[in-house]
Amino acid sequence: MTRHFFEVDDLSRDELQQVLAYAADPYPSKVLDGLGMALLFEKPSARTRNSMEMAVVQLGGHPVTIRPDEVGLDTREPAEDVARTLACYHGAIGARVFEHSKIERMAAAVDVPVVNMLSDESHPLQALADILTMQQEFGDLGGKAVAYVGDANNVARSLAIACAMTDMEFRIASPAGYQFNDRDLDRIRANGREPMVTESATEAVAGAHVVYTDVWTSMGQEEETRQRLDAFAEFTIDAALMEGLESDGIFMHCLPAHPGEECTRDVLDGPQSRIWPQAQNRMHAARGLLVFLLGGA
Repeated sequence: MTRHFFEVDDLSRDELQQVLAYAADPYPSKVLDGLGMALLFEKPSARTRNSMEMAVVQLGGHPVTIRPDEVGLDTREPAEDVARTLACYHGAIGARVFEHSKIERMAAAVDVPVVNMLSDESHPLQALADILTMQQEFGDLGGKAVAYVGDANNVARSLAIACAMTDMEFRIASPAGYQFNDRDLDRIRANGREPMVTESATEAVAGAHVVYTDVWTSMGQEEETRQRLDAFAEFTIDAALMEGLESDGIFMHCLPAHPGEECTRDVLDGPQSRIWPQAQNRMHAARGLLVFLLGGA
């Protein structure tokens, strides 16, 4: 049966660890040897494009990046027909879209793996890279605490699920109106851990091993910029907030960053920052996932 990847918990706990093990393997199986992978972007991304293209190359395949104007999902052609066309040529499909339902519809129409490279609901490839980065830093993650400070967005949702699946404590500090909804909380709880939800960044960070953030205004939310800047004014991660971490605590950010908003420049560039290993691990995590989905060993 074809396996797709929409969210981290499409994997079991054991499968998640297998994906991470494949990600760490410097000599992966060439599961895409002689095959292409279509990488469809409704939303542009430097890290996603580069990490996915290089992951495909490292697996012996040929990546084909496709711009939104070349296919016109649900305008020029239904998402299902785009997927069927791409499946004629490629061994796998990746899609970075606005509406999550487009990925689900594409996957339902084809018998090659479809990978969610980001949607309005989730960013599971980022979460895989995040957990890989934390494993490299701490080894066993059981009992470690991750404090996410900022908008309860798609990045936060996938990260919270991944933390639950690796027995980590997940805390999130967000202003009222920008917190997880009940459906998101239920999904996180279903993976075995109750998240801590607070409106205090200081409370969330106290004694944590990781502090994590993302931009306050994501792509497609530009009209809300002023409102969001006001709402998140007390949620900047600065040197004073970093002092609340454990002594071996680290800072993470999925990038791109807006220094002076969600974090300060000195935190981004500071000794506790792991943003560049984290960015590099996007490639390794993607490679590990593809090996798993395509049956490599």
